[in-house]
Amino acid sequence: MKSVLLAIIAIALFSCSPSQPAAQAPAPPALPVSTVVSGNQTTYQEYPASIEGTVNVEIRPQVSGALDKVFVDEGAFVSAGQPIFKINEQPYRAALNNALASQHAAEAAAGNAQLEVDKLTPLVANKVVSDYQLKTAKAALQVAKANIESAKANVSTAQINLGYTLIKAPVSGYIGRLLKKQGSLVSPQDVDALTQLSDVHDVHVYFSLGEKDFVAFKAQYPGNTLKDKLQHLPAVALVLSDNTEYAKEGHIDMIDGQFDKTTGAITLRANFSNPQGLLRSGNTGKVRLSLPHNNTLIVPESATVEMQDKIFVWAVADSNKVKKLPITIEGKSGNNYLVKEGVKAGDRIVLSGIDKLQEGAVIKPEPVAADKVAAVAKN
Repeated sequence: MKSVLLAIIAIALFSCSPSQPAAQAPAPPALPVSTVVSGNQTTYQEYPASIEGTVNVEIRPQVSGALDKVFVDEGAFVSAGQPIFKINEQPYRAALNNALASQHAAEAAAGNAQLEVDKLTPLVANKVVSDYQLKTAKAALQVAKANIESAKANVSTAQINLGYTLIKAPVSGYIGRLLKKQGSLVSPQDVDALTQLSDVHDVHVYFSLGEKDFVAFKAQYPGNTLKDKLQHLPAVALVLSDNTEYAKEGHIDMIDGQFDKTTGAITLRANFSNPQGLLRSGNTGKVRLSLPHNNTLIVPESATVEMQDKIFVWAVADSNKVKKLPITIEGKSGNNYLVKEGVKAGDRIVLSGIDKLQEGAVIKPEPVAADKVAAVAKN
């Protein structure tokens, strides 16, 4: 009985002792949160481009002969009308002299024919000779006059060919490589031109847009027609092959009339001033198009996560619970995405630490000032 009584007392004492404290839930993580804002941003797109002078002329001979003189050197600047090449003129001067002699002979023959007509006219009037002889003389006079015209045409041709022996610059510009040297035989049938002459005071920069890009290009700028849109297009920049930006801005002034069936692209042309001659025909680069976005939503790229070709942000909802929202991107400016759909101005999003978040998790938001969002989002 004594042992039973002790057991009962022990049980009573244990039941009256205070209960052990329950395990506490972990505190929600403190994560930086910012508010989605809207603003004006500019995005850029770059397209490979080729550069040509506004005038790019092949210099070819128009008569055959030996190249007597070369007046310029490769790369030299020449003015319009300046002599460049001289072809041996002796055969063509001889041809001109021969044509002049033929003209003089034709004029003399016409004079004799006129004398014959003048002699026969009174004789026919007095019926001394038949009218047939006068008609024959007049016909001979017409043939003689025609021969004069033919001789004059031959003289003009000879003069033109003689003039072709001196080849002059048709425009001002820079001389390319000289493929023929002094003493070489040249001909209009030569495959290669003597040289090329490029007027690069202004240059044309050609680039191409695919069909999808061209549709977007037309939709981005005001105007009912392509002509109207060309007048409202902003200036474009030229990025050179060393990734430096050319100092002058250019303007798109031409859109090709049709797409290339082979590439499925359409060609556009931008015009750039080149007063110092820094750009030459054959240069390559990239045309950089700017596109302004007014009142667009801005989200740091580092505050997003990409899954299955979709981009998400973690938004903070009621009770500080997070939920994953898909967003639609319309462009990128620096380290920011420009959002078309998915969030609205004023929504709160988590800036960092998003890799371990789960749907419905509770966090402790730590508001971040707008001017510090970029720095926090990088960390």
